[in-house]
Amino acid sequence: MYKKIDQKDIDFLLTILDKEDVVIGDDINEDYAHDELAGEIKYPEVLVFVHTTEQVSKIMKYAYENNIPVTPRGQGTGLSGASVALYGGIMLCLTKMDKILELDEENLTLTVEPGVLLMTIAQYVEDHDLFYPPDPGEKSAAIGGNINTNAGGMRAVKYGVTRDYVRGLECVLPNGEVINVGGKVVKNSSGYSIKDLVVGSEGQLAIVTKAILKLLPLPKKAISLLIPFPDLALAIDTVPKIIKSKSIPTAIEFMEREAIIGAEEFLGKKFPDNSSNAYLLLKFDGNSTEEIEREYENVAKLCLECGAYDVLIADTDERNESIWSARGAFLEAFKASSEIDECDVVVPRDKVAEFVRFTHDIQSDVGLRIKSFGHAGDGNLHVYPHKDDLDDKTWHERLGKAFDLMFAKARELDGEVSGEHGIGYAKSLYFVESKNETYINLLKGIKTAFDPKHILNPGKLYKVN
Repeated sequence: MYKKIDQKDIDFLLTILDKEDVVIGDDINEDYAHDELAGEIKYPEVLVFVHTTEQVSKIMKYAYENNIPVTPRGQGTGLSGASVALYGGIMLCLTKMDKILELDEENLTLTVEPGVLLMTIAQYVEDHDLFYPPDPGEKSAAIGGNINTNAGGMRAVKYGVTRDYVRGLECVLPNGEVINVGGKVVKNSSGYSIKDLVVGSEGQLAIVTKAILKLLPLPKKAISLLIPFPDLALAIDTVPKIIKSKSIPTAIEFMEREAIIGAEEFLGKKFPDNSSNAYLLLKFDGNSTEEIEREYENVAKLCLECGAYDVLIADTDERNESIWSARGAFLEAFKASSEIDECDVVVPRDKVAEFVRFTHDIQSDVGLRIKSFGHAGDGNLHVYPHKDDLDDKTWHERLGKAFDLMFAKARELDGEVSGEHGIGYAKSLYFVESKNETYINLLKGIKTAFDPKHILNPGKLYKVN
């Protein structure tokens, strides 16, 4: 059993933090009791805002010695409950550790604290003609959260995911010790990669207090193609052929008309086209218009041969912005229309169409409206059951049935429970069901090696108590 917070613990926290950085009990805002998709409401007993690695280290050492659970927290934009304090204790918020520490243009690295926002990083490096490729939809997320969920985003099909751009980390272990893993070196075969274990660990193994990120030269030009199709199945069936053509776009997104209409209403502005049932949205980047044109001309021709109605070219910043701002608003538009939950599965690229068709087919069986969009280029689907006007009991019953069917289908197609949003507590049951006992025991062994007392972000991935 974990220790409950008492006055002695509060007094200790006040010896290393200013009074305004320690929030207790009923003074804690409800925003810190859930993440972006709400779900279960669980408050920490005390919320602390840290400013330095030293403060994090002292708090973790004290919590470890006193068996107090600690939940790391960033901007709270997660979608699986990974930053929710299921067992109370201390919520350790890192949003005030938000400094850009170093830009190393010779080694093409950026060193940052965990609270720096993704959009801040993107703008800062772009001002220096550099490029940080990971591009999750939520630009107000902090880099620490991106690292802990190994966030992907729309550019993953060409550039990869967050793990591919983390060169080094400074981490505080559950017992308060500080370690540095990785660094500015490009290659490293010196033992186990602790860095790569921490990336994607959802705050269960260590708290990231500094990150060294890999950068690339900034592409000088980007052109997008909006490609309308008669139906979604035809659109998605075209994606493996695009990949096979070897003209790899920066992004390959799929969307349906209803999602576009919802985004138009939410943003209060028109999408370039909303007349077709389904679309592929492709982006190509490079250093010249000529280079990009060579890439996209073959893909455009291929799409028309596969049944596309047209290929609409967005070759100005204004046109690109109008398309991608709408794509970025899909989730917010869904949330504005109804309470929703998310199935964030990833399947092999050639199975995307089959999975999406399956979600359409089960709507009447489960009695829920189910809408989706996603990264067709890497097989990561974002599927959203809508509550609409259902009462809570009916909603949770039908949602459970929908999740059972969708996660079972993902396993059947050799997919995984989460492509980029993580497991947290919300998807832990389905994650454990998708793995055999040997695999889960291996994860538990890794957790125990880092955190023998299981005080750091307990209750996520699988139950530890």
